[in-house]
Amino acid sequence: MSTAVRPGSFPIPNQSGTPEEATEQRAPGAPRRVRRPWWIRLGLHVLLAAIAFVVLVATVITVLVLRAPSVADAPQLVAENLANHHAPSDNGVVPKKVADALLATEDSRFYGDPALDPRGVVRAAIGVISENGQDGGATIEQQLAKMIYAPGTSIGAELEQVGVAFRLDQKFSKHQILAMYLDEAYFGDGAYGITEAAEHYFGRPPGQLTWGQASLLAGLVQAPSAYDPHGHLHAALARRRHVLDRLVATHQLSPTAAATAGRAPLDPVVAFTG
Repeated sequence: MSTAVRPGSFPIPNQSGTPEEATEQRAPGAPRRVRRPWWIRLGLHVLLAAIAFVVLVATVITVLVLRAPSVADAPQLVAENLANHHAPSDNGVVPKKVADALLATEDSRFYGDPALDPRGVVRAAIGVISENGQDGGATIEQQLAKMIYAPGTSIGAELEQVGVAFRLDQKFSKHQILAMYLDEAYFGDGAYGITEAAEHYFGRPPGQLTWGQASLLAGLVQAPSAYDPHGHLHAALARRRHVLDRLVATHQLSPTAAATAGRAPLDPVVAFTG
């Protein structure tokens, strides 16, 4: 039987309301729940993910450092490598022009950052995710660790390099690390260490190199064979141009001084070809 509605009266609505209204019912006097905007919720998720990533990285680095070997014998290993190749040492002296050119190209934040470049970690992570092989940008400590203790490019070797790099950073000063790096580096054409490289290519000690000469040598350490000026002069000069540009970018040289250095003759002992 249908319920008739008398004239002038109105139907009584369902007291339960819609499902949404029923869900939002609360006890009298209870504060109303305010739902945060989507962008705030997203920001919180991103922040929590970033914190979790930092904690994970810190944990992994701690484990790697604890598993890394002692680096107390690093100076001895560098000296032995030079002796094996009958090359002289720089005796702890770091030539300023060579050091500035090297750091501008290889690790411009060397004196300010720890053994691992945080921005390099981010770049490496992006490279892994995107599968584009983007380089993470190894620090001088990581490169030195690779030269002495953990050669190779496998994931295991690179992880070991991180642990050793932190050990080096804890044990030695930045000056000592840079001096060992310049002694251990190979500069191509049979030249080991910066002292032998300066004599081999230019017939003078490292401290007397011009900006153009220092920039050419600093560019060799990335790929000594590919940039060897005796066999690949054009590639070596292009690499030197990049080093000089980096010196301008890091405010070590003015654009005018860099341009002058790029035009200056190399004055090699042995004529360069290419």
